[in-house]
Amino acid sequence: MKATDGRAAGSTAVSNTNKLSRKRRIEGFKDFAFAIPALVALIAFIYYPLVNSFYLSFTNWNMTKPTKKFIGFDNYTYLLTSDTFYKVLKVTFTYTILDVIITLGLGLLLALLFNVASRSFGFMRAVIFMPHYISMVIVSMIFLWIFNGQYGLLNELLKIFGMEPIHWLTNTKTALWVLVVVASWKGIGFAMIIFIGGLRSIPLDYYEASGLDGASKWTQFFKITLPLLSPTTLFLVVTHFISSMQVFQSVDIMTNGGPLESTKAMVYWIYEMAFDEFKTGRASALVVIFFIIIVLLTSVQMYISKKKVHYEG
Repeated sequence: MKATDGRAAGSTAVSNTNKLSRKRRIEGFKDFAFAIPALVALIAFIYYPLVNSFYLSFTNWNMTKPTKKFIGFDNYTYLLTSDTFYKVLKVTFTYTILDVIITLGLGLLLALLFNVASRSFGFMRAVIFMPHYISMVIVSMIFLWIFNGQYGLLNELLKIFGMEPIHWLTNTKTALWVLVVVASWKGIGFAMIIFIGGLRSIPLDYYEASGLDGASKWTQFFKITLPLLSPTTLFLVVTHFISSMQVFQSVDIMTNGGPLESTKAMVYWIYEMAFDEFKTGRASALVVIFFIIIVLLTSVQMYISKKKVHYEG
């Protein structure tokens, strides 16, 4: 009788285990099912275009003809031996470096100034952050009017002070700076908010202890604030670097890559090559090269951050 009861209890335990395992599998499938639409979109709009661009980069397809002739590495050879490629790459790097330094530098400064819990400061933070929500197309149109060489608002202000008007967008020395100003104006608010979040995650005990030891505000900033903000800074540097490298809308609306190609960034050149010149195969090769450059530079940033980033605890 006892043996029978033992077998029955064992059978019940096995049955319960199987039911629990089946329930977990069903729950796991449900969780995966919620991710399926995102995976489909990821494959359709990111991975497939990337793989297709890699394939097209070895052809001479020009979008006006259905045939795609395989030409090997000819597109890559042409681009890597072209003076225009290195000129465009220089413009892209210059824009990106200036944008990252100015945007993150001013964003940190504003975060330090407005990291106060009050309604007035909260209102100011909202005002500064507001441009982040405005479309770059609209921002570019606004600044196109401000920096217009004939009737722009900025030149009207210069006339009031007796200064000569400047042709901001048709001058090779100022056009790229205008694009940097536009990008920084739009991005400073986001950087400020992220930095404020990082500042508020730093325990006040560190400042109190260092204050008792006689540390000045500058010492606290360089020895406590900056090191403990390094994870936040790394996040902003990497994300802003990648987005700045892909600048397009402001270039397309405000300068069309001019004057004299002084603002022709990489993505704009890709667009121009594919949809103006219809050299899709060559544009695809440029996409692949540009993708590799971004991945390599991002990897370098992540490698350097292993020694420079300090995580609390």
